Amino acid sequence: MIKENGQEKRVVVAGALGNCVHVAGVMNFLKLAESIGCETHFLGPAVELDYFAAEINRLNPDVISIGYRLTPQVGETLVKALIPLIQKKDAIMVFGGTEPVCKVMRALGVFHYTFNGLERASEVMRVFRDEEGEYKPSENAQNLIDRIKISRPVPLLRHHFGLPNLSETIKGIETISKSGVLDIISIAPDQNAQESFFRPSEMNVELEGSGGVPVRTAEDLIKLKGSSQFGNYPLMRIYSGTRDLIQWAELSTRTLSNEWGAVPLMWYSHLDGRSKRSLENAIRENQEAMKWYAERKIPLEVNESHHWSLRESHDSIAVAMAYLAAYNAKKLGVNSYIAQYMLNTPPGTSGKMDLAKMLCKIQWIEGLHDAHFKSYRQVRAGLLHMSPNLNIAKGQLAASTMLALMLKPDIIHVVGFCEGDHAAEANEVIESCEIVQGVIKNALLGQPDFMGDLEILNRIEVLNREVQLILDAITDLAKDKAQGDDYDPLTDPYNLAHAVKVGILDAPHLKGNSEASGKLVTRMINGAVYPWDDLKKEKMSECDRLNAIKALEIALDSNPDLT
Repeated sequence: MIKENGQEKRVVVAGALGNCVHVAGVMNFLKLAESIGCETHFLGPAVELDYFAAEINRLNPDVISIGYRLTPQVGETLVKALIPLIQKKDAIMVFGGTEPVCKVMRALGVFHYTFNGLERASEVMRVFRDEEGEYKPSENAQNLIDRIKISRPVPLLRHHFGLPNLSETIKGIETISKSGVLDIISIAPDQNAQESFFRPSEMNVELEGSGGVPVRTAEDLIKLKGSSQFGNYPLMRIYSGTRDLIQWAELSTRTLSNEWGAVPLMWYSHLDGRSKRSLENAIRENQEAMKWYAERKIPLEVNESHHWSLRESHDSIAVAMAYLAAYNAKKLGVNSYIAQYMLNTPPGTSGKMDLAKMLCKIQWIEGLHDAHFKSYRQVRAGLLHMSPNLNIAKGQLAASTMLALMLKPDIIHVVGFCEGDHAAEANEVIESCEIVQGVIKNALLGQPDFMGDLEILNRIEVLNREVQLILDAITDLAKDKAQGDDYDPLTDPYNLAHAVKVGILDAPHLKGNSEASGKLVTRMINGAVYPWDDLKKEKMSECDRLNAIKALEIALDSNPDLT
């Protein structure tokens, strides 16, 4: 260890030994070390034994990495000759090469780690933690927050999975687990289960297996959990029900050790037709579910904001809803918040405008951070932008991942490249995760920083102003109502539902919905979504939009017959 500015830094020395000139793997290893603050020293390709040993003895490293990709027997001879020359006996010893060479090196008993290039970046990162010995998948952290911390700066991978047949889903989970490609498997139950698991008499048999796996008993969930106890032992979680959310929370925690809850703030209601709950009742019940997770210190995701973008609401509303979701979670006592940032939504959103929207969401959500509330960034590609042409979709998945990595995520929710055509089978989950792993491996070598782009910064500034206008408008709805000192208009189910009804919160797809205004018109302009004045045929400022809503409300209050 060395000290720099009062901080201890590990020293890492690496090079390719003897006659081996292949150093790409060595350089990748050193880049990973640098990414977490290690001091690195590259000795070069084809390093002679005496020089290799002399530099190690001079630098006194904490980690020694030796690369060799040629003949196994020659590599063995070189390493056997090198080891006695090394004075440092307590360093972590790492070897990188082809699998035939690695096999020989493992037999020597000299190295703590051997890497053949097929490992995930998160496995390699174990070298720089306080962990020793070959990677053992069964030792992976079995709770989300610890797994995030151990993996950093490499994000965890999550993928949803659920086939229309229970036994096939069980087999698929085992296959995915054994592949070791992802950290979290999200079970996708069918719509019958999500809405009527606790009311089986209300299930529609014609919808059996629609949208996911037909789980019908607690034993089904226990079997699904059991099928994950292989490979790298991925964590498990499941979508919440669209009603009976607390019963779902209790069941999934008991059977799957559900790693984090996911509930909306306003959806699974008359608003989207996924349950028969009125909007106000849905908000109230969703908040009760949030509180249930908070009381048990279970991380929570409020999957809210992207639902508005999926229905072509404009970007300012999407950011406002991202904030309101996190704000409600914090007010209800959640400590660890999983903030989902869905890119490419709606389709046609440009990379620059996507980054602006997501960075603005991050500012608002992470502005809530304190000693009792912390969010973790989860990014994903937009489902609706994935082409049904699978080769095109693979490119879209990779491109979206590269963009999302600029947000420095803790979790990547991998969207299967095939989802534009069909639900992912186990082999397609594996392939999608490997595509994303390839992008991560390249990105860790260094990416350009677009965060200083003036178009992005200007868009963030506009969004920030407009989000504040939306929040002020929601607050003003309740200003004339007599309330107690602890009243909060941003968490009141009635007030939030009223904000939807009058159109402060609105989306074009809500036209004709009895719970919403449905009057909003939007247009995609230069990769961003704006409110649109259909009479003037021009984009509308958020100030003008909200003033028009307020003027209409005043007119209706003074003359109810106008309705």
